[in-house]
Amino acid sequence: MQLKSFNELGLSPQVMRGIDELGFTELFPIQAEAIPPLLEGRDVIGQAQTGTGKTAAFGVPMLERLDVNVNRVQGLVLAPTRELAVQVADHMSKFAKHAGFRVLAVYGGTSIERQIWSLQRGIHVVVGTPGRVIDLMKRGVLSLAYVKVLVLDEADRMLDMGFIDDIDYILRRVPTNRQTSLFSATIDENVRRVCNRYMRNPEEILVSKDEIALDQISQYYMVVNEANKLEALCNILQQQHVRRAIIFCRTRTDTSRLTDNLRRRGYDASALHAGFTQAQRDAVTNAFRQGRLQLLIATDVAARGLDIQGITHIINYDVPVEALTYFHRIGRTARMGGEGTAITLVSYGELPDLENIRALTKTTMEELDQNSLCGPVV
Repeated sequence: MQLKSFNELGLSPQVMRGIDELGFTELFPIQAEAIPPLLEGRDVIGQAQTGTGKTAAFGVPMLERLDVNVNRVQGLVLAPTRELAVQVADHMSKFAKHAGFRVLAVYGGTSIERQIWSLQRGIHVVVGTPGRVIDLMKRGVLSLAYVKVLVLDEADRMLDMGFIDDIDYILRRVPTNRQTSLFSATIDENVRRVCNRYMRNPEEILVSKDEIALDQISQYYMVVNEANKLEALCNILQQQHVRRAIIFCRTRTDTSRLTDNLRRRGYDASALHAGFTQAQRDAVTNAFRQGRLQLLIATDVAARGLDIQGITHIINYDVPVEALTYFHRIGRTARMGGEGTAITLVSYGELPDLENIRALTKTTMEELDQNSLCGPVV
């Protein structure tokens, strides 16, 4: 019988107090399945979409297995982006608030001196991007000799971004008797290779491709001529009363062009793509997170790791060529059990890509009528 609530897990009172203050009561499926074996010390492979509560799934049992009296780095979480590292560290700090554990996010694009100072004062859990973790290791200020629990978060994205050599470097330098868990939206051959190399008889918590379902997201598509996409998008923004949305484009050039076109029409829009400096990325994402920006026009690489509450719509201006990318995109809305809307604009040349996406999910994608935009086609 599957557990239903955090109260059934037998957690320490200090950690439970932090969980209670966050308002967490019922367990999400990935939490109910992953936390018990992790508490037992098992290695775990968890497949979970973003926004399904996986940070608590690995973060809570990690804290339960560490010793607050040992003033060393005992927990290590590797994440693909600065944004995700900050988000995970923030959540874990809240879980650990009353247990006395100190959590630090480390990442590039910012001063390393403050991170070094924090490590020298004493940290129990480091959450970081692979490059900055290695930098701190080589400077002799981050020792992994006492690591008991290691987590690879969003492993598929780390591998997509070329971090395999960095991951190998780090994992060869942590104790062999550690506990390892890996969380990923997809478990492909590259992810499986990492699991086989570094994990010991892991328990697998997986969902098959035909079970990918985001029931809390209303999914629509609209077939339009390529030349009419901008007009269709503006009609959607107006008639769907879009308050806060990420609009995905395929390339940096498309992202910049669409942003310029929307601004000329009076929309509050900013682009986000991999050509931005870290300071530019931070300025745009913070403005969007704080509600000072209505529309974020982004490429897939730029949006990785973003976890922003209150996004009402995800709009695919271009259909992603890789079907699973579609689910990564729309997972930016309906965070933590909320609801959201995903709308995909489909040119006639993109219809085969749409069919590949529809073949991967049991959830319904309804067609919007571009002539009226007043609801699904009957």
